[in-house]
Amino acid sequence: MRLEICTWPDEVLEAKAEPITEITPELEELIENMVETMYESDGVGLAAPQVNQSIRLICVDQTGPKERGDLRVLINPEIVECDGEVESEEGCLSCPELNLKVKRKERVKVNALNRVGEKICVETDGFLAIILQHEIDHLDGVTLADRAGRLKKAMYRKKALRWKK
Repeated sequence: MRLEICTWPDEVLEAKAEPITEITPELEELIENMVETMYESDGVGLAAPQVNQSIRLICVDQTGPKERGDLRVLINPEIVECDGEVESEEGCLSCPELNLKVKRKERVKVNALNRVGEKICVETDGFLAIILQHEIDHLDGVTLADRAGRLKKAMYRKKALRWKK
């Protein structure tokens, strides 16, 4: 089932998401719905707060949305190491029509649980590293709009509030 994507400045996007303590059938259903929503929305990543669930869950697929060859579901992801710096153009399903150049770490190491609760470690660079950082930002209440300069953010806020009416 495709879920509704929350858009900035929705409050759920500003809150720090809660850790997941158990894998339940409801969580499994949410994961399936998030994956479907991510692909149908032409996204390469989706965090639970973007679908109004303030929990630490993300799904990413650097080959998406058309190819769908590298789906990863991460529960309670945490960046434990990072280095280097890279700048890239980013967009966000929760910030329609906002594209920004964002400085990120070039390489990251992320510890998490997979969808069956096993500990996993993802060490990566390039596009996947950028996606992981972007989605983990969502779990910490940070959106792409928050990374915009003051003027650009104010202009985007006016536009976003008009869309909500």
